[in-house]
Amino acid sequence: MNYTVKQIVDITHSKMMGDDSLIIKNIAFDSRIIYSTKHTAFIAVNTPKNSGEKFIESAINRGINIIISEHHFPQFENITWIIVENSISFLQKLAKYHFEQSHLRSIGITGSNGKTILKEWIYQCIWNELPTVKSPKSFNSQIGLPLSIFQINNSQKLGIFEVGISQPHEMEKLENIFHPQIGLLTHIGTAHIANFSSEEELINEKVKLFKNSEVIIYNGDNVLVDEIIKKCYGSKKLISYGFKKENQVFIKNNISKNEDIIVQYFNEEISFPVYQRDEVTLTNALALVAVLKELKIDNKKIIDKINSLKAVEMRLEAIEGIKNNIVINDSFNLDLDSLKTALQFLNEYNKRGKSLVLTDIMGVNSNSQELYEEVSELVNEQKFDTVFLIGDIISKFSDLFKSKTFTFINTQELIESKYLTEIENQIILLKGARKFEIEKLKDILELRKHDTVLEINLNAILHNINYHKSLLKPTTKMMAMVKANAYGLGSYEISEFLQHHHIDYLGVAFADEGVELRKKGITTPIVVMNPEQHSYDTIIEYNLEPEIYSLRVLELFYDSVQKTGNDKKYPIHIKLETGMHRLGFKKHELDQLGEILQDKKLKVKSIFSHLSSSDMPQEKEFTLNQLKAFEYNSSYLIERLGYKPIRHILNSSGITNYTDYQYNMVRIGIGMLGESSNNQIQKQLHSVVSFKTVISQISMVENGESIGYSRKFKTDHLTKVATIPVGYADGIPRLIGNQVGNVGVNKILAPIVGNICMDMMMINVDNIPHVKEGNVVTIFNAKPTLKEFAEYCNTITYEVLTSISPRVKRIYIKD
Repeated sequence: MNYTVKQIVDITHSKMMGDDSLIIKNIAFDSRIIYSTKHTAFIAVNTPKNSGEKFIESAINRGINIIISEHHFPQFENITWIIVENSISFLQKLAKYHFEQSHLRSIGITGSNGKTILKEWIYQCIWNELPTVKSPKSFNSQIGLPLSIFQINNSQKLGIFEVGISQPHEMEKLENIFHPQIGLLTHIGTAHIANFSSEEELINEKVKLFKNSEVIIYNGDNVLVDEIIKKCYGSKKLISYGFKKENQVFIKNNISKNEDIIVQYFNEEISFPVYQRDEVTLTNALALVAVLKELKIDNKKIIDKINSLKAVEMRLEAIEGIKNNIVINDSFNLDLDSLKTALQFLNEYNKRGKSLVLTDIMGVNSNSQELYEEVSELVNEQKFDTVFLIGDIISKFSDLFKSKTFTFINTQELIESKYLTEIENQIILLKGARKFEIEKLKDILELRKHDTVLEINLNAILHNINYHKSLLKPTTKMMAMVKANAYGLGSYEISEFLQHHHIDYLGVAFADEGVELRKKGITTPIVVMNPEQHSYDTIIEYNLEPEIYSLRVLELFYDSVQKTGNDKKYPIHIKLETGMHRLGFKKHELDQLGEILQDKKLKVKSIFSHLSSSDMPQEKEFTLNQLKAFEYNSSYLIERLGYKPIRHILNSSGITNYTDYQYNMVRIGIGMLGESSNNQIQKQLHSVVSFKTVISQISMVENGESIGYSRKFKTDHLTKVATIPVGYADGIPRLIGNQVGNVGVNKILAPIVGNICMDMMMINVDNIPHVKEGNVVTIFNAKPTLKEFAEYCNTITYEVLTSISPRVKRIYIKD
């Protein structure tokens, strides 16, 4: 993309004010993750749920001087404005023009699952055959697809773009922007099915993308897909793939045998080794073969390319490092797209100092001078304290980097220099191509080196929050509960992520938790739900907002406020007792409370209560009585205050089960971690936490031998037993030993045998094929789930999470 402001205004029939000669090469829609301001315009995207216009000032403060908006804000001087009728329509209109001017060959990928993996596989196989552009990450929506298309330039011959929908009638708009010559339909699953009346409606909507396609490649194992494709597009070239022999592309031989896979493509056979033989991988491989054949790649090259395919890693890890550093490990792949993603992720952290380790970029078919000029431009805008360059090629361009820069031929040379281990109080980004093995740097820099880890997926948290928000009015605020170290996940890391995504309030249990967040740079309002008497001065010093639940606490806290000499009204939150009988003002105290508050320099920011049983359908009558009491008592108090504070009573299960009582704000806790008592809601949430370890040793234990302390378990046959380095000191309760609980190995449940030790436990792996030492063991995530693991422990998910020891390394993932 490379247009002047005037050209864009003419293409989209928009209006403008300012300098129409300015050049736009990038359009940013999120002010928080602007990684480059040069030739970048910020578009204020307005949706029914949110207005991007409130972030215009933030974009300008970052250095943006071109704003695309539905309204003009004259208070911002020296800004060039493009005024549009509808921000999303503007993006789509400009993208349609840009795509149609490109004249490149195109592949459009849609479906429920597998779009990103297939896109990346096709790209890996084709980039050195044809100059190719692809969607970054999984940009495939009404906004994401246009932003992907803007990457097309004149040198490219092939474009591979994902197209995703979540609602009816969306695909027509996307097909109007982008009409691929080759259409690829991946697996149709349950994603977004709740928004459609049937699977048939979902498929019919998806295949609208292929309206102008010349070739359609699809999974013919799905009978309904096969029927609809043939009915709608019988006159086009259709290529079906799958396990059924009726498909044009299928696997001819027995996949369970340890031999090469033989793929039948029409009348040809293509044979190649496959090491991962699960159904999903093999189905994707069949789709890949069909696409490569359609692109006229010969069979020998196809085999070579499939053999050299790399796993598609789409995640960034954040871990606690030595010397108070945060280490961002993105050593999985490296291209311009993933570099931009990593730099965006970096902007979510408040650390003042930052350093970068960057290697040669491999597998990019472009001019090295132009490539590293663009790379250095991106890096220079981040103002790193130090940049470490690894590789022969990138080192030649070290003069382009403005930071203090060091060059190394390989990773070992950087390790031996000891430069990295001298860094303190910084965020260190490790960004490298796989061949450089810069994960070795992570091993040196990480604080905890325990094989047992707790992985927290930050994107899943955001998805779960947004899902709960979708049930609410756009104006309803949200408080995220981060007490008890954010349920054991890490209060600072979670709070910083939520602050970056504009959460309205954070909730902690005690003042010390809030103080720690303030010291680390969290500025979001923080409510202390259980303010202890000795902590009032600390609460005021660190601008925390206390829950006030009794007249005694009110008087004591006000005395502390008075001592500070503060002239402003200090914010407090009033807790009402509505039936839980834990803390809170009772009905008969409200008159006195109202009188006292009118005379004090205190500002009631919110009035709230807590539902005891909103997750229990059998207690609906009790919950409705609580809600009725809250409505009456809060309204009564508001009359006496003379102003209207925020009101909130719904917790996570309340949001989903009693949405009509959302008032002005809701509180989310376990819901943002992907847990719900409502089975239909549970299907829409993403798993956030994965507790994992590895197998230390495998032994064959003879019949009649005992395992572990106290000889509580004895074998009744020759048994294969694995020892794993996790025990009750890590948060695994002893009561789930001796075949009460299970863990997952290679997606199969393995029973725990013997008593659980402090630092280890043993599992029976008789039924696990191909098990070996070093295999990953899942304590909980998908198999078993967190909820299933809690059932083994005869407790609730909250207790499981908060019991995980601090010595377990936390890793924060962004997919």
